[in-house]
Amino acid sequence: MDDADQRLISMLRHDARASLSDLAIGLGMSRTTVRSRIERLRASGAIVGFTVVLRGDAARDPVRGLMMLGIEGRGTDRILRQLNGLSAVRATHTTNGRWDVIVEIGTETLEELDKVLAQIRRFEGIAQSETSLLLNTWKSGA
Repeated sequence: MDDADQRLISMLRHDARASLSDLAIGLGMSRTTVRSRIERLRASGAIVGFTVVLRGDAARDPVRGLMMLGIEGRGTDRILRQLNGLSAVRATHTTNGRWDVIVEIGTETLEELDKVLAQIRRFEGIAQSETSLLLNTWKSGA
C-alpha cells in the first residue's frame, strides 16, 4: 500500500460515499485510476467493506485519549496522513509549543488503545510521545 492508497483510504474514511470524481480531484488522479485503486484494495482485502455510522455509534468511545507527538525532521505531512488512515484516530491537530501534533484516539478497550499507541510510536519520524486518558467530558462541540 503506497502513499496514494493511504490518502484514498483516509478520504473514504471521511466520506465513503464520495464520488469517484470528488476522490479523483482530491487525490490529483483520474477517475479510472481511483476506481482501479479501490478495486485493488478490495480484492487484496485491505478494504473489507463500507458501513454506515449512526450518531449514537459515534457519540462516545468508551476509552478515549490524547496522544501528543514530537516529530523529527520534515515528516509531519506523511505522519498526519498515516494517523488519519487509522480507524481509532478521531482527529489530528497541529500545534505549537513542545508537541507538534495532538491526536484524539477512541477505542472500545484499554488493550485496543495500547495497540494503537504502540503502532503510532513505530511510525518513522516519531521522536517522542505522551498520552493522557480522557476521564470525563464536560462540554463538547458535538
